[in-house]
Amino acid sequence: MKQIRIILSMAIAVFCFTAVNAQSTKTKSKAPTADTVVYQCPMKCEGDKTYDKAGKCPKCNMNLKAVSKPVTAIYQCPMKCEGDKTYDKAGKCPKCNMNLAKVQAKNSSGNHNGHTHN
Repeated sequence: MKQIRIILSMAIAVFCFTAVNAQSTKTKSKAPTADTVVYQCPMKCEGDKTYDKAGKCPKCNMNLKAVSKPVTAIYQCPMKCEGDKTYDKAGKCPKCNMNLAKVQAKNSSGNHNGHTHN
């Protein structure tokens, strides 16, 4: 009887630790990093102007909306010794010391030319 209690207690403890670990992993991946988000007025009353911090639009007083930071240029090792890893600025590859080459950014603006949604 004592062995059953010990085994049952250990099983409950393992289950609890697994559940807590799964929850913390989920919440960590959802949080956007500060260097990939900018804030913009949803009414675009200031055009494409963006802000670094959340707040209110100075013109219409609406809450600023979080949007992805636009990528101007990305760089990658021409030998692809780090796979598809990219960098924000030009420089040297940390593995092979070659100059990073400028590559075309993937289209993440939501432009869906060439097909339609039903």
